[in-house]
Amino acid sequence: MSSQGSWLKIQSYKHDGSLHRCWERNYVLIEDDDFFVTANHKTKVTEANGRRWFSKEPAISFFSKKDWFNVIGMIKDRGVVFYVNIATPTLLHNGILKYIDYDLDYKLFPDGYIMTLDEREFEKHKIQYGYPQSLVDALKKTTQQLFKKLQEREYPFQMHMIQTLYQQFIKEKKFIF
Repeated sequence: MSSQGSWLKIQSYKHDGSLHRCWERNYVLIEDDDFFVTANHKTKVTEANGRRWFSKEPAISFFSKKDWFNVIGMIKDRGVVFYVNIATPTLLHNGILKYIDYDLDYKLFPDGYIMTLDEREFEKHKIQYGYPQSLVDALKKTTQQLFKKLQEREYPFQMHMIQTLYQQFIKEKKFIF
């Protein structure tokens, strides 16, 4: 059963199964064999420590069902900024998209600059949670593959597509922001 056209929560977890972060309202624009593609704007986010905040800008997100990453295309005044989480493939369970976040992240800016984030946090959690070497190797391989996709602006790192999907979100939900 497709989740397309429905509103879902998104939950990220840490390797030990503890909740990391939760996004309250995310509209599923597309669900196919490879991705859940969602949209949100000003959605409530709850951190594991209970802190709550609202996302500032509209975002289109791609949650891979097969590969170890997800991508958030944040629509900012200066263009689309892509935030990439190295994470398990995403599962849909009881109306909630779920994945394990492995800390390693990238950010792709409109000018093409790529920033690597959270390497220290990954190293800390690798020890804290006892990541097996096979997992570490798989995550590092994923980061190398993703860096190439970022450089070449391969799917889903295409700004025009993010804008098109956002317009679809506005049209389908008839939102005024």
